[in-house]
Amino acid sequence: MLQLAAVRAGDKVYDLGCGDGRIVIAAARDFGATGVGIDLDPALIGLANANARDAGVADRVAFRNGDLFLEDFSDATVVTLYLGQKVNLRLKPKLLRELKPGTRMVSHQFDMGADWPPERQMQIGKSTLYLWTIH
Repeated sequence: MLQLAAVRAGDKVYDLGCGDGRIVIAAARDFGATGVGIDLDPALIGLANANARDAGVADRVAFRNGDLFLEDFSDATVVTLYLGQKVNLRLKPKLLRELKPGTRMVSHQFDMGADWPPERQMQIGKSTLYLWTIH
């Protein structure tokens, strides 16, 4: 996902539904980016913070326990999603309204509906990745 989004140093990567933090941690560790993960599950936020400390990137990442529909992620340059189709479609208006032009967005397995086709789509094993750029 991070390669498809062409993450680089200086990017601020938000992972919506971050789980254990692996995407944000990899963005900081492997690409020199900073990042924020947001998840509803406080136990996963605790695990993500522990994982960031173990990876040596806790100073470049943050994890927040919160509701994606209420959180502010307008300063993102990259957004990653591994949410269900219904959540993607509900989140789409917020993404389009709040993200700045040029922000890259990658979704694992679920698209944004027929009215917003991806710029790129790639298959990795049984998984499909979708890429959009906010205009």
